[in-house]
Amino acid sequence: MNGDSKVSRFPGASADDAPGAAPLPAGKLEMIITYLEMAKPGALRPAPHRAEAIAIIRARRPTVSFYRYLYDTVGGPWMWFERRKMTDRELARVIQDPLVEVYVMSLDGVPAGYAELDRRQPGEVELAYFGLMPEFIGRGLGRYLLEWAVARAFEDDAVRLWVHTCNFDHPGALAVYQRGGFRAYRQERQVIDDPREAG
Repeated sequence: MNGDSKVSRFPGASADDAPGAAPLPAGKLEMIITYLEMAKPGALRPAPHRAEAIAIIRARRPTVSFYRYLYDTVGGPWMWFERRKMTDRELARVIQDPLVEVYVMSLDGVPAGYAELDRRQPGEVELAYFGLMPEFIGRGLGRYLLEWAVARAFEDDAVRLWVHTCNFDHPGALAVYQRGGFRAYRQERQVIDDPREAG
């Protein structure tokens, strides 16, 4: 499916929002963001059983240095940049908030990925960040962690879980979320400064 048809599927999209609508100046990138959501399921299935020694543990009040390790290692190949622009104080304020939950998945004691659930908006949860370390991609661990995170998100009073992905993420990210039960409800186009030029 090409970008134009993807954009036109969502409410509020116009021809001006279509990817490639106009040439971009040097140093600019086009970012197509897709927002997905899930209402609280009637019955949640547990994450599939795995034979490996998998552990998922909440990092309570994670240090900034440890969080940056997770964020940079998981997001580096996919040009995650928003939190790299935050100061340590700004980042600590977010990740050490009691309503922000950072869960680290490890395999045989080695960090393999993480999921971040943001409960700061009453009644809903944002799956703010989710992904695997590069060495663990392609082993079915993403599905396992996603199903675990969905179940955890709805353990409390939340009635809605949402996430967003973009064209810079893993090429299979959108399909993974959709297979996991998320429904796309909005898509938008942004033109951003190329973060690679700022280091």
